[in-house]
Amino acid sequence: MKRIPLKFFFSLLFSSFLILPLSAQENTESNESENPPVENFDSIIDLENEGEKNSPVNEALQRNFTIITAEQNLNLDIHTASYASEAQILDSLYEGLFSYDPKSLDPLPAIAESYKISRDKKRWTFTLRENTKFSNGEKITAYEVRAAWISLLSTVNAPYASMLDCVKGVADFRAGKTSEKDIGITVRNDRTLVVTLVSPTAHFAKLLCHHAFSVCKLDSNGKTDTSVFSGAYKISENSGKDLVLIKNKQYWDAKNVHIPQITITKSNDVKENSWSFNDGSADWISGMVDTGALLNKTAIRISAIFGTEYLFFSCKNKPWDDADFRNALLSAVPWDLLRKTGLVKATTLIYPLAGYQGVEGLTETSLEDAKEMMTDARKKLGIPQDERLTLTFGISSMSERQKSQAEILKNAWEPLGVDLKIQTTPEDRYIDSIPGWNADIFSYSWIGDFADPIAFLELFRANSTLNPSKWQNSKFDELLQRANESTDNGEHYKLLAQAEQLLLDSGEVLPITHSISLHAVNLNQVGGWYVNALDIHPFKYLYFKEVKSESAPNVI
Repeated sequence: MKRIPLKFFFSLLFSSFLILPLSAQENTESNESENPPVENFDSIIDLENEGEKNSPVNEALQRNFTIITAEQNLNLDIHTASYASEAQILDSLYEGLFSYDPKSLDPLPAIAESYKISRDKKRWTFTLRENTKFSNGEKITAYEVRAAWISLLSTVNAPYASMLDCVKGVADFRAGKTSEKDIGITVRNDRTLVVTLVSPTAHFAKLLCHHAFSVCKLDSNGKTDTSVFSGAYKISENSGKDLVLIKNKQYWDAKNVHIPQITITKSNDVKENSWSFNDGSADWISGMVDTGALLNKTAIRISAIFGTEYLFFSCKNKPWDDADFRNALLSAVPWDLLRKTGLVKATTLIYPLAGYQGVEGLTETSLEDAKEMMTDARKKLGIPQDERLTLTFGISSMSERQKSQAEILKNAWEPLGVDLKIQTTPEDRYIDSIPGWNADIFSYSWIGDFADPIAFLELFRANSTLNPSKWQNSKFDELLQRANESTDNGEHYKLLAQAEQLLLDSGEVLPITHSISLHAVNLNQVGGWYVNALDIHPFKYLYFKEVKSESAPNVI
């Protein structure tokens, strides 16, 4: 996600194996070291959790569950939040028509008890559960679902609003051309919601798992009431340092939520975090851990996830809005050097899902070819061959990784008559600064919001609220549209692979590394936690197991 990111989030920051978790759109740091093996999420079989869903939960063992995460200002508004760390929390505070299966990530009926799809695949009719309530006891009806979605579409700069462009009338409504009555979201009665799509959209159920499409209570101004929740937990305390969640007893499935309280503590002290895990005062560390200090090495969970760190060109300034100039630069990039520190090197934008193939990545480096391509590109636009061109790289002021990348690119592009300049902004403003920043190239990381290539390609669709580059290509958009309309998974993937190839061939993106996740969690003691492609671990499934034969750690 930026998830940033779901959305908009990110890869991990490695420094002597001190790892900082970054969400869908944070920049990343990474150094090679001797690490535990990275698991491929397409082939993960979590044997430690096999059969646990059929095992009874001992309620006497359930207590406060402590999670340690990175220090970060959290945006807990479902309509504007975009970081993966925020999504992890919001998925437990709010719920929509569907929610994620904690292991497979398949969509599970949530507030929707059932649904049916019309023969032409364009009309989805949802039946809500009878007993759905907000945390304040008010009933959740189809009217609240529709109102929440309209509020999302009406929110300025809501990153995921355009994901609903597959719904009839949404794109025109967002563009201010029509009113909300023209949107294909209608209510038949308290328990029945009907959604009419522009065309068949096979991934619609997966999309609706995302927190942006959850049900929220609106205040008198039509904005999210952040004191009322629809999910398994609600906020009890938010001190800035600690976020305390308690079980929402009004939740429709409260009987199957076992952990009574979850305390989320923010800390960047990886040594101290690791010792908190060793002495049992922390139950799960997300990213901020020194694995060398952990006594229980079997608690380390490192895996590849459906995410990518990459650079992209902004299409604001000439001549870098021209594909020929961009491709000349890419031909000179020393890819092996640029990707040297990546644990899972990326030659394509999209992690190669099973069945998704046929995309030729960026691997070749030829300075001779690059010079010839630059000569031809200059001739085309009438730019003198001896004129020095300036390209500006916008980076985070705190990112040594981005500074290193800039130096590599600067040296590669100087022989082409291109001078790379650096502009910086504070780390906490980096992502939000990009839309208004007059630079030519930026760093980005993204974790897909659902396991489909469209979750990445949406970032480059014209008129998408997730498109920071403003790159547009009508053929690309047509391929995405045809892929969405296809009900055949093979054809769907084939069309999306063509779209990705077109994007790569345009020289718009520079893939660097696929994302990984790092966690410390003892699965002999904690149930309901699974490695998965999106690194999402819904809190509602967590519970403490009875540990039968495990000696206490020797803490000095």
